[in-house]
Amino acid sequence: MKLKYSLTLFLACLIMQLNGQSVKNDVLFTVADEPVYTSEFLRVYNKNLDLVQDDSQKNIDEYLKLFTNYKLKLKEAKSLGLDKKPSYLKELDKYKKQLAKNYITDSKVTDALVKEAYNRMSYEVNADHILVKVNENATPQDTLKAYTEILKLRDRALNEGFEKVRAEVHNGQTLFGEKLGYFTGFKMVYKFENVAFNTNVGDISEPFRTRFGYHIVNVLDKRKSRGERTVAHIMLVEKNQDSLSEKPEVKIQEIYKKLTQGESFESLAKQFSDDKNSAPNGGKLKPFSGGQIRAKAFEDVAFNLEKEGDVSEPFKTEFGWHIVKLHKITNVPSFEEMKPELVEKVKRDDRSKLIDEALINKLKLKYNIGVEPNLEYFVSILNNDYFKRTWSLPDNFNGRESLIKIGDKQFTNNDFAVYLLNTQRLRTKEAPFETIVSDKYQSFLKESLIKYQEDHLESENEDYANIVAEYRDGLLLFDLMENTIWNSSKSDSIEIERFYEKNKANYFKPERINAVVAVSTKQKTLKKVSKLLSKNMKLDQIKSLVNGNDKIDVIFTSDVMDAEHQALPEAFEFKKGVSKIYKHNDSFVVVKVNEVLPKEQKSFNEAKGKVISDYQNYKEEKWLNDLKAKYVVKVNEDVLSDIKSKQKQ
Repeated sequence: MKLKYSLTLFLACLIMQLNGQSVKNDVLFTVADEPVYTSEFLRVYNKNLDLVQDDSQKNIDEYLKLFTNYKLKLKEAKSLGLDKKPSYLKELDKYKKQLAKNYITDSKVTDALVKEAYNRMSYEVNADHILVKVNENATPQDTLKAYTEILKLRDRALNEGFEKVRAEVHNGQTLFGEKLGYFTGFKMVYKFENVAFNTNVGDISEPFRTRFGYHIVNVLDKRKSRGERTVAHIMLVEKNQDSLSEKPEVKIQEIYKKLTQGESFESLAKQFSDDKNSAPNGGKLKPFSGGQIRAKAFEDVAFNLEKEGDVSEPFKTEFGWHIVKLHKITNVPSFEEMKPELVEKVKRDDRSKLIDEALINKLKLKYNIGVEPNLEYFVSILNNDYFKRTWSLPDNFNGRESLIKIGDKQFTNNDFAVYLLNTQRLRTKEAPFETIVSDKYQSFLKESLIKYQEDHLESENEDYANIVAEYRDGLLLFDLMENTIWNSSKSDSIEIERFYEKNKANYFKPERINAVVAVSTKQKTLKKVSKLLSKNMKLDQIKSLVNGNDKIDVIFTSDVMDAEHQALPEAFEFKKGVSKIYKHNDSFVVVKVNEVLPKEQKSFNEAKGKVISDYQNYKEEKWLNDLKAKYVVKVNEDVLSDIKSKQKQ
């Protein structure tokens, strides 16, 4: 369902409805007398022209069909009241808040933190640390005790050696002495990262506090980041319940021997790799950096290859057996390339607190917020019940008095009092009432400033408004399609089976062969194999005759294959017996077809997934015709002709 959701949002983005269209624009068409303007259509068409993969949609007429269908669906969704559903409004509000975070920020502070992050991502630090654990909300006495202990441990480490003290004090409960290995930016909490990167190699840091407690860090080494690797691989996986298939650990060794004999890695990957995504490209994978590959063993092998062109020995991961070839070593990308990713990371990291502080100061200036108002009245009505979370407002509470104004919104004493009441449920550390009221007011002011900015962001920022409009329509369209079309597999089971019966000819298994494929770079050797296969000699015997212990000339694949199978030459004739020798994927191939399996009708259960998909497309097309009858679409042909003539120019 997530895929459908993404496709719906893409469609909404592709043909989004822009706000603020002028009534002076020519009307291109109407949906139930509701106008759609030329400028809207052209803006969307031209903006998304390069994004469309289907050339037919670049045709004005075809694109207009797509656009009118989209408008018809939105009309129906609103007619059904889907835009008033509480779940829809809740989801939209959640998205707006999330999106607003990208627009409500202090760009100068963000930029500085992003540049700092890039510098740190360009290096790796190897460090050990000692931690005296203490709770963030610990009492002053416990905090002082932890600080005193970390000071003593630092003195010991300076005199006795960090490693000795680290190993001795670790108990895994209140004291931790850990080897951290190499790490880069964003791998540790920001305070820890700061100290690690700012401490010289060989030095022990001064004590510092994070949310975990008090630390000291011993920096052992700093080095430039290892960057990215681009590799190719040949992967073989276990094929359960497949008695015809060779064991992957045996076959991978055969392939490796072929490599050591000088055969092409790319050619062998095309012929034998079970990674169907990379095999057609010679096994080549997208570039990756440290930590991006789920299999650590694979990453270690890739980064340990020293020169471009080096090939690893066979090794195993949880995904299967691999051989890896190093194609390219790439250093850390440029700042401009990494900037978008770093911006997102900074906003999710502890660094965001610095951004928040700068933002609040910026909003205070924007809305002319002065010094903290007189809060003595609230101090006077607070009592110890607040620490018990049972505090309530006095009967004579004065709530109407003005407290502060943000933009055009006036906040009163009552607004702040409600905030005090609601936040007392949070465990509040005992402190003087003056401190509690002041801290609560600052939190109240921060939330109120951000909420006011969020509420007015659509009117202040056109880019934000357009993105919200896209999501609003996309979410609406998703709900409509889910309820009308996609859930049909649950409610229309009888109709789906009837659809299958009417269209059975579309659902079949293609013609296949049960075959053995022999591959070699030596045509002469394959001629020998061809003769042996013709004599119906067992495969193990043929292998022993053409492959020695230290040399693999021929690799065999036994399987049931259709015409698209990677081992078969293009346009291979499905005919029982031993084939001629073909040139295929830079090698020679001979095939022994043991059995030809004819084209076969699929049962309903075998074809169910495809049947449901086809049924949904059929139902959607029928439903669109009903919508066209319900909401009449009238196209202004003169305006459409004018658009076409200008596009040709």
